[in-house]
Amino acid sequence: MFDSLTERLSASLSSISGKAKLNEENIQDTLREVRMALLEADVALSVVKDFIDQVRIRAVGQEVARSLSPGQVFVQIVNDELVKVMGAENDSLNLSTQPPGVILMAGLQGAGKTTSTAKLALWLKNREKKKVMVVSTDVYRPAAIDQLRTLASEAEIDFFESSTDQKPDEIAKQALEAARKQFADVLIVDTAGRLHIDEDMMSEIKALHGRLNPIETLFVVDAMTGQDAANTARSFGEVLPLTGVILTKADGDARGGAALSVRSITNKPVKFMAVGEKIDALEVFYPDRIASRILGMGDVLSLIEEAEQKIDKKKANKLARKIKKGKKFDLEDFRDQIQQMSNMGGITGMLDKLPGMGGMAKAAEEKLSANPFGQMEAIINSMTPGERRYPDVVNGSRKKRIATGSGTQIQDVNRLLKQHKQMQKMMKKMSRKGGMANMMRGMDSMMKGPGGGFPGA
Repeated sequence: MFDSLTERLSASLSSISGKAKLNEENIQDTLREVRMALLEADVALSVVKDFIDQVRIRAVGQEVARSLSPGQVFVQIVNDELVKVMGAENDSLNLSTQPPGVILMAGLQGAGKTTSTAKLALWLKNREKKKVMVVSTDVYRPAAIDQLRTLASEAEIDFFESSTDQKPDEIAKQALEAARKQFADVLIVDTAGRLHIDEDMMSEIKALHGRLNPIETLFVVDAMTGQDAANTARSFGEVLPLTGVILTKADGDARGGAALSVRSITNKPVKFMAVGEKIDALEVFYPDRIASRILGMGDVLSLIEEAEQKIDKKKANKLARKIKKGKKFDLEDFRDQIQQMSNMGGITGMLDKLPGMGGMAKAAEEKLSANPFGQMEAIINSMTPGERRYPDVVNGSRKKRIATGSGTQIQDVNRLLKQHKQMQKMMKKMSRKGGMANMMRGMDSMMKGPGGGFPGA
């Protein structure tokens, strides 16, 4: 997300960040570039106008004039104003109520309400340690009930059965009673997708809101629709007392207009954004961290939190002890690392959150095939346990057998063995002084070759 906006803003701000003195002319040139970058990102015109006005007022003020590095202060002003546009700080879910707290999900058809319901339930279960129940009141689309049942089963979340011959109000009433009896902390209610101009459907969700008295009413909206997402949220907000927004398909939106427009237009905070198809691909929306990502400054806090949740600590500690003892990093260890990196969003997902690594993330993305880790894992799985522990025994005939078994080419096997050798060297460097810097240099050499690079390079 924000790829094109980050590229444009980085280019325009880099020209001014080193300035020892700011004047009306160089501020105007940079502000013009920033304005165009925001408009191209599909940020609402009213939001862009207010943003540029605020930056201009602060840029010609005393805080810049008195600074020893005015250019850097200007970049900080842009960062601060981006944070303000998106809401200053994260607005967390309000769950301080007598259980079960009800969360009502609303939104247009195809926005991703059902998957967001399951993702939010899993997030509450894992991060907030809540007992969650989910229910579908979408009686117009039979597949919606089946879909939520399947997702709830995958997430090991309680699912309240409903059917298409029931009325939404009846389902909601029974689900609330069941949630009380089963001592659920939270009941999440998925609703039918609707068009805001459909008066009957809007009346239905208003009735559901009255029946359930939800503590949170979240509007689920597709980030790919840009500033239209904010306008749609505003229309819904005129009918329902919305408490927040979930942006879906944020990983597919390279512009970011929705994220930068929703708060200003609706006065409702973005609380979460879905960043992938996996059921755990839901992130809390932190305006300060998002602003940092937009300006190419990384997001280390989110990376740390993601690592805490997704890295297998037992395997990580086992590998650390093994390397510390001087034992070799074998292909089974390499496979474990591939799986961990895949869970973290891959090389590009991690590099994108590290300060100053956005360029490397883009270079890596250009070299990677659609599913590089899947191919690498398939190659390792096609080896015998002995070959995985002692890769040096893999000769020409073995490579041919491994390639056939994994559905790849011999050059793919050769590439993986070369990458493993490079990873071995990186692991040695990580155990010495300056480990992180050494690791980054190692990753850079893996991407640049010669003969290296990831599958698809």
